[in-house]
Amino acid sequence: MTASQRREQLLSVARELFASKGFDGTSVEEIAARAEVSKPVVYEHFGGKEGVYAVIVDREVQELTAALTGALDAGGHPKVLLERTALALLHYIEDSEDGFRILVRDSPVAQTTGTFSSLIGDVATQVEEILTEQFRINRLDPSSAPLYANMLVGMIALTGQYWLDNRATKKSEVAAHLVNLAWNGLSRMEKKPALMNAK
Repeated sequence: MTASQRREQLLSVARELFASKGFDGTSVEEIAARAEVSKPVVYEHFGGKEGVYAVIVDREVQELTAALTGALDAGGHPKVLLERTALALLHYIEDSEDGFRILVRDSPVAQTTGTFSSLIGDVATQVEEILTEQFRINRLDPSSAPLYANMLVGMIALTGQYWLDNRATKKSEVAAHLVNLAWNGLSRMEKKPALMNAK
């Protein structure tokens, strides 16, 4: 194997292990044994388990970011954007199940970027821009758009996590239900919502 082929092999092996066992449950010894190499080979390529993990997370974040921002950048009616975004996440989960499992776990590497939560925050910022415009059009308070953007993105992300292990419902149906709840709720929003029994 060439050095780049060996590197890709190690990443592939480690990705499967991190997805099934998590960061703490995976060791350099296990990565090396599965790849049929010695531990020093893993250290030579990545400097240790943290290095392998960081490369895998970075690749997954880039792939998911591209899918989600592509769905949002395509333009169109806000409902269509919501549909595209929900489907983009579900497509990613379906095509990259191990990657999604790794992303939704707590990151053991202290970082403020390159994690699933930071990615979701970035997507929420993009959604916020779209909602702010729609709120103005519908004479709703645009200052509440960030809150609603985080609610929408969080709803889609948590549904994706649920669907990862509960595949009884088809991807298109999951997306349709998500959009149904989000869109029909958004289309009938009150200008000044209040709780019925607020204390």
